[in-house]
Amino acid sequence: MPTRAERITVDLSAHPDLVVIYLGMRVNALVGIRTLLGFGPKIANAVAGRPDGLLKHETIMFSLRHLGMRQYWRDFESLERWARSEPHAAWWRQYARDTGGTGFWHETYFMRGGMEAVYVGMKLDTGLRSFAPNLPASGSMFSARQRAKVMGVPTAAAPLREESLRT
Repeated sequence: MPTRAERITVDLSAHPDLVVIYLGMRVNALVGIRTLLGFGPKIANAVAGRPDGLLKHETIMFSLRHLGMRQYWRDFESLERWARSEPHAAWWRQYARDTGGTGFWHETYFMRGGMEAVYVGMKLDTGLRSFAPNLPASGSMFSARQRAKVMGVPTAAAPLREESLRT
């Protein structure tokens, strides 16, 4: 006898400032396997403590050489505060010095409308980049707030200054 699928939706009215972010790391060179696998436990430990504002964290496998995650945050300020704190800030400083044979990207979607994205060292078009015009990233590399046109003052200083990337 056929079984009817149960259809469910969600009431997001209690989450008017919800932010969903997809992040990914793709292996570009053999050494990138070690880099990619090394980040897994670091990320797991960082989110295990349930940073303030993190509602849900999920791991995603895009392919054998491309892993990622999806996170749901209460609001942009919570996400930004966590992204600019340790250990996340230290990871960015390290990645800016050496990509370890990987490419990195994220795409952020806002309940109130709008989205922003950045792709660093990605050899293949991914996500929004695969169909939208590609532009050089300008301004602060560490300002999703600027890219998304989110009003207000950053919750913390950027992990490093863009000028330090030019040396």
